[in-house]
Amino acid sequence: MNPYQHFFAFQKEPFRQDIPVSELYPLPDFPALVERFHYTLHLGAVSVLTGEIGSGKSTSLRYATNSIHPSEYKILPLVAHAGSLREFLKLLAIRLDCDPHTSSLTRLFETLRGAVSELCGRNQRPVLIIDEAHLLRSEVFSHLHTLMQYDFDSKPALAILLSGQNQLLDKLHLLAARALASRVVARTHLETLKCQQTQGYLQHHLEIAGSKKQLFTEDAVLAIHQGSGGLLRKANILARGALMAAAREKSQLVSAEHVRIASTEVI
Repeated sequence: MNPYQHFFAFQKEPFRQDIPVSELYPLPDFPALVERFHYTLHLGAVSVLTGEIGSGKSTSLRYATNSIHPSEYKILPLVAHAGSLREFLKLLAIRLDCDPHTSSLTRLFETLRGAVSELCGRNQRPVLIIDEAHLLRSEVFSHLHTLMQYDFDSKPALAILLSGQNQLLDKLHLLAARALASRVVARTHLETLKCQQTQGYLQHHLEIAGSKKQLFTEDAVLAIHQGSGGLLRKANILARGALMAAAREKSQLVSAEHVRIASTEVI
């Protein structure tokens, strides 16, 4: 247990990463994201989610995928890397419970297409979720759309959600990604929190940890908002650090000075 967790009598860590979807703070972009996600699933098309580092993209993906029934859809989650097309396809094969061990790209593509068709035959549509998609090589972008083509491109069998930093859009505008980009039917960009939303975010996390007190002063909230730039990850780090600094001083309130102390520990 963290020292501040005991000092403030929290029942659990207020700013942990593994917070259940049911306890997530309702970010302003959630409703639009879910609507676009379901629209993409219906069409068997491509959706794009962008945002700055720490803006809540991975959390948003958890929220969106939690809204669909596992008996109807099979989520295929991948975290992208800068590896080759072959490495990407082998990773996808593992997610589809296929044998990835082949030296032939053609055979690997056919294996993946067969696995997708088999899932659809069982009335379970596959949904490929690629986080950190801005890291993908252009050769992956240039071939990814071929996994979506069935019955001469008349049968929507695979939906794809690409999530990444803002440069993902730049990569989709490249010539190599034109075929994939033409299948994009929805785009969501996560905005940073405004100051009032930051206050609501902090209080929400205190409450799910078991505290209904206003532990952060107005100046502390402003300091966290300014220090984080409205980005969730950095707000979490500053809030935890400020709680730690307040607990060390046996202070029941978190001040802007405590946030300043926390800020000296982060980059």
